[in-house]
Amino acid sequence: MARFSGRFAALQVAAFAAVAAAYPLALKRQDTSSQKLVVAHHIVGLTGGGGPGDFTLDTWKNDVTLASSKGIDGFALNIGADPFTFDQVGFAYQAAAAVNPNFKMFLSLDMGAINVQMGCNSTDTAAFLRNVTSTFITQPSQLQVGGKALVSTFAGESCFLGEADVFTGWEKQFTQHPDLVGKIHFVPSFFIDVQQFPNFKNVLDGDFNFNGGWPLELTTAAAPQLIGGNLDFNNLTPDQQTALSSKIGAFDVDDQHITQLGLVADSAHTYMTAVAPWFFTHFDSKNFIFDSDDHLYVTRWQNVIQNRDKVDLVELVTWNDFGESHYLGPIEGNLPAGSEAWANGFDHQGFLEITNHFATWYKTGTEPAITTDQLVMWARPHPKDAKPADPLGPPLNVELTQDQLWAVVLATAPGTLTLATGDNASQSFDVQPGVNKFNMTLTPNGFMSGTLTRDNATVIQLKPDGYTFNPTPAAFNLNIFVAAAAAGADGGAAPPPADPAPPANSTAAPAPAPTDTTAPTSTADPAAPAPTDTAVPPAPTNTAPGAPPAAPTDPATPAPSNPASPPASTSLGTPAPTDSAAVPPASTDLTDPGAAPTNPTEPAAPTDPAAVPPA
Repeated sequence: MARFSGRFAALQVAAFAAVAAAYPLALKRQDTSSQKLVVAHHIVGLTGGGGPGDFTLDTWKNDVTLASSKGIDGFALNIGADPFTFDQVGFAYQAAAAVNPNFKMFLSLDMGAINVQMGCNSTDTAAFLRNVTSTFITQPSQLQVGGKALVSTFAGESCFLGEADVFTGWEKQFTQHPDLVGKIHFVPSFFIDVQQFPNFKNVLDGDFNFNGGWPLELTTAAAPQLIGGNLDFNNLTPDQQTALSSKIGAFDVDDQHITQLGLVADSAHTYMTAVAPWFFTHFDSKNFIFDSDDHLYVTRWQNVIQNRDKVDLVELVTWNDFGESHYLGPIEGNLPAGSEAWANGFDHQGFLEITNHFATWYKTGTEPAITTDQLVMWARPHPKDAKPADPLGPPLNVELTQDQLWAVVLATAPGTLTLATGDNASQSFDVQPGVNKFNMTLTPNGFMSGTLTRDNATVIQLKPDGYTFNPTPAAFNLNIFVAAAAAGADGGAAPPPADPAPPANSTAAPAPAPTDTTAPTSTADPAAPAPTDTAVPPAPTNTAPGAPPAAPTDPATPAPSNPASPPASTSLGTPAPTDSAAVPPASTDLTDPGAAPTNPTEPAAPTDPAAVPPA
């Protein structure tokens, strides 16, 4: 996950108040009577630092307003040890209290970033973690689980916090320390072999499967074994295409997490998993994709809904990680340097327009009725086998992706959807009441267009300006252009700029009350043609860290000694893009302080699902 990566506009849905229930919560995994929640991962590192995109209290209020209107119940605030952390987190909690008392916040300690800023093998770092946690867990907008404040992490599986091993470090210096014992409900995302979970007694109240939103095991190198047969990405057989699609949004890795979490003694066994819309990153330190085709966002939601009895919370990954292209919120804040090349102009808020439907379905267990037709379309801006003069080269795993226009219709009644990607390239599909998923091949130098008709009348006409499927791009960009519209309203996405421009707020299409009458399905549309590139780049190696990471030579500003009086931000610079990757290497040796550390902030592109091995 890229910690330094941010956002939204506003439109409220009255139905949200009925969905959000009272706090505090008493969650128990696999208890169908317990309240379900949907939260979004919000990267605080992009909201301050003295840049032009610094958040104010009003910016946070806008984000809370928008998220609330889409069925989102809170933000997981991803934080590092930045000088502005206390100020911005304070704004976030204040905004929630002012805008919607039912909208809650909790801290997600970004241990990858904190390790870079101040190291994570010292009691000083442990003191900072306790200080920032203690400062906010008593706020009215703090999410409570079983009467305790929910706290999460991104990584931390290699942090000894001054103790002999990671297990002892998190127990003695955090969860069972006198400052916090009995006050927090700890649900971290540790990137480890899940069979290590039982060793975290007195630490794990639950588990957050941050990587659950993507098919990590599906890589170019692993595809022949996973899909079977003599694999030719240009000519997949129908069976191979079905096998490929079945990996998208699947729940099997979640089951491995849940099984091993159940073996942790004296734990609440709270399980939180991820739903993500996309993944692409193109930095010199990390240049890869996860296969996000086959309607990933909707398919993942459908599979989570099928397994809702096993999942206590869903975390949308993310609200604002522009560095890895899995953002759902508006493009705002201080973007990671370089990411504006693929993020600016590529608004993703079309996905937000259908989020309320799936969030409500997950939380209540009953599919809400669709009262307004909605159409969302998305596509990449150039063919996967384009040959730009890009010094970084193509992203790893590009062979898996497909040159397709993807579309989802939430329909009130039967109708017809006509998709077009060029003047002479169109295809019509029968639409049924409920959730419908379609796709068709993109046309070089073509466009995207969707028309929903019913009873010889046009219900939705959507052809966004500015989108062209460009066969000769200047650089690789496997992010997506997302357009959305609802019946009776125009919709779409802002066109991508010709040159990088400062991030701007985007306006989303109005959100209708969601509905759907079809049972969720785990299979994606098998009609998509096979990918067209046969190159197989070498798979990077997976390194297993075991030692406490060394502290950097230039540690960040220490935490304030008085947790009740957070310091004012003194940083005048835009934060640098020291993104921690979405998949740090899995730790397999958590007790040997002599092993060589692996820096989780700049890992090789993952091809081995070691972070989630079979149970």
